[in-house]
Amino acid sequence: MVVYPEFRGRGASGIDTAARLEEAQGLALAIGLVVSDAIAIPIREARAGTLFGEGQIRNIDLACIQGEAELVIVDGALTAIQQRNLEDKLKRKVIDRTGLILEIFGERAATAEGRLQVELAHLDYQAGRLVRSWTHLERQRGGFGFLGGPGETQIEADRRMIRDRMARLRRELDQVRRTRGLHRSRREKAPWPVIALVGYTNAGKSTLFNRLTGAGVMAEDLLFATLDPTMRRIRLPGVDKAILSDTVGFISDLPTQLVAAFRATLEEVTAADVIVHVRDVANSDTQAQKRQVLDVLAELGLLGEEGGAPTIPIVEAWNKWDLLDAERAADLRQQIAAHPDELVVPLSALTGEGCGALLETVGKLLTQGARLHSFVLPASDGQRIAWLHAHGDVVEDGEAGNDERGPLRRLQVRLEPRELGRFARI
Repeated sequence: MVVYPEFRGRGASGIDTAARLEEAQGLALAIGLVVSDAIAIPIREARAGTLFGEGQIRNIDLACIQGEAELVIVDGALTAIQQRNLEDKLKRKVIDRTGLILEIFGERAATAEGRLQVELAHLDYQAGRLVRSWTHLERQRGGFGFLGGPGETQIEADRRMIRDRMARLRRELDQVRRTRGLHRSRREKAPWPVIALVGYTNAGKSTLFNRLTGAGVMAEDLLFATLDPTMRRIRLPGVDKAILSDTVGFISDLPTQLVAAFRATLEEVTAADVIVHVRDVANSDTQAQKRQVLDVLAELGLLGEEGGAPTIPIVEAWNKWDLLDAERAADLRQQIAAHPDELVVPLSALTGEGCGALLETVGKLLTQGARLHSFVLPASDGQRIAWLHAHGDVVEDGEAGNDERGPLRRLQVRLEPRELGRFARI
């Protein structure tokens, strides 16, 4: 049973009620729950003890009985007291949006780093909820100093154990971040540009990633199908080798515990040369989802002051074009034509339509600093000639007479400064 507390004036996310209910059901489905019903309950003023009023709680209870629901998901934030009181009144387990998202992350995290981050977020969340998780909290125990001292309540001991465990996890995560930083600095020394895919959850990032790289990353019609960053090599027009990175999807009202815990994952975006913002344009709330993504990028320092120009070039990939009707597609094409200065590529990651145009756009961004250079090389120097064709944009390739080395070839090649440096070392 999904319940969305609809506060007057709408939430900060800007997503309308129907879309919010659909998203909440998607979150529940992501961990295999069967949703019996999803309802929105308007709230003028939140009750400190239960969030909802008594009449509203009775309505929720009746809906649970009719739908035979065993779990109530409140698509909002609940305090520990509100959660406990609702469970007492409804005689069912109650979790809020933060708890639900944490459950999804706990089930999906595949790497050691991901599991560490999820456990840290869980402990941070539980630390403030021991009041509802334990039945023996009023007991006191005596003991020696290292056991907590005389009169230490059980809740204090439990909180101390959680704090200790969180401290150990943070130390392990710091080591992971240092390792990731070393890998990133190694990539920065290499001349390969990095392209990061970002976007709202379920926008189609992993499907696009698989389409462009041929990888087998999990790509399903589920929220948070991807949690751990994945990187693969791809080729672009004018760029022989680039690294494409798939990242965790963004979502409105992401729990603060996860924003902090997954910052290391999002740091990959800050090291990118180009960001591809994948948008689900078939979704009626695509604009609100875009704002959520831009807010996260702003928090990472990737947008200028007051939402100004991005510090890293951003290309918008308008995905799921195959799901649009002719009228909607024509309207969006007019929007693209009206803003020729914006980098927008309509595509379908599922069918592959437009993916070539996306690669061409990103390739142009990565090579826009290139300058035209002239090289005269022996025709027998196949290695260097092949390298220029693979790493640069060869404008001209023709005969240039002979010298003591034999027949010569003249090449006019557009190269970036770093590619020119690489060529000089061959």
